[in-house]
Amino acid sequence: MTRPLRLTGVLALSLATLALSACGFRPLYADPGVALGLSDIDVASPRGRAGYLVTAALNDALAARPGASAWRLDLDLAEQRFPRGLRVDNVATRYEYVLTAAYTLRAGATGEPAKTGSVRVELTYDSADQPYASITAQQDAQERAATEAARRIQLELAAWFAEQAGS
Repeated sequence: MTRPLRLTGVLALSLATLALSACGFRPLYADPGVALGLSDIDVASPRGRAGYLVTAALNDALAARPGASAWRLDLDLAEQRFPRGLRVDNVATRYEYVLTAAYTLRAGATGEPAKTGSVRVELTYDSADQPYASITAQQDAQERAATEAARRIQLELAAWFAEQAGS
């Protein structure tokens, strides 16, 4: 019974691959310039904990190499925290954390802007009655938002590098 199911799955995967290649689909990282361009970006770290977290996540995601880079990424971060889920005594039990990261990709030699963009990450977290648990939950939300913002910036930059390589 499993053999016909496996054969059907392999056949479906083969047909899907053929269909995608026929319509002109190309993986984002198929162009060698994309990965090389991403690894040649120097991320300028904004101040604060969120700036450090976003910069570290971007450096990991971009596989940044130390040394002189062809590109510089300037970041401007804005953080907001909104109380949600108020109790009867007007104390918030949940918070919404919003991280907005505006970025500018600049040519390393001239400093001219090549691409600008902005990503916004929104998430919620529980606020406990114990102060330490509440601080830990807030820091965890900040880390998750920074990781997600870095991932979105990486995808936008990869799409831009692929577009540049294709033209």
